Amino acid sequence: MTKRLENKVSIVTGGASGIGEATVKTFLEEGSKVCVIDNNKEKLETFASYSKDVITCLSDVTHENSWKENITRVLSKWSKIDVLVNNAGVSLRSSFEEMNREEWDNVFAVNSTAVMLGTQSVIEIMKKNKSGSIINISSIFGLVGSHRSSTAYHASKGATRIFSKTIAAQYGKYNIRSNSIHPGFTDTPMTKDLHSIEDRYNERLSMTPMGRLGTPEDIAYGALYLASEESSWVTGSELVIDGGETCW
Repeated sequence: MTKRLENKVSIVTGGASGIGEATVKTFLEEGSKVCVIDNNKEKLETFASYSKDVITCLSDVTHENSWKENITRVLSKWSKIDVLVNNAGVSLRSSFEEMNREEWDNVFAVNSTAVMLGTQSVIEIMKKNKSGSIINISSIFGLVGSHRSSTAYHASKGATRIFSKTIAAQYGKYNIRSNSIHPGFTDTPMTKDLHSIEDRYNERLSMTPMGRLGTPEDIAYGALYLASEESSWVTGSELVIDGGETCW
């Protein structure tokens, strides 16, 4: 049976843990070659011997020159790029009144500006190939507000949502697709501290109709669909994977 990503080359940022790690492993299982970008050296090293179809890049997704270097490495090894998953992200615990400008800028740098840099780095390559899938991991908090989460997180994830739609509108004529994924409450390393607080965990559980929090694999399977040819007529969409939370 043909694998769903056979002969594809993918890049996954924040790929060494959480949703990114699950996405990398799922893509590899489905036949893709994968460049894993992360700033966690220790976690990246575990991928080095994971598969011959992996390149690991220790770099900061907010640095333009790092993107150029990583793209050069991918092209020199595999000659093309079919899929980009902009997954790297950060959260913020400060309340709106406590937050300072530096914190705001940092959240936007990772959650929004890095998405632009990554997309800009691959767009010309995808234009030449007349094919490509860009998958931006946003959040349900890029769709709705909340009384608890950081305003900077909401705003940056909302920016990613609209950015995805705009790229879809501008580059659809080149057969380049751009979509956003909006996870609900998911157990990842980024949420571990928060979910270790029993009251907050139970609060989030009670807000999820399906009665459990998400897993990284739940989100990775959504990315797999958007990366595959099964979604060849899907662009500018918002794939919400939240156990029903935004149904309330």
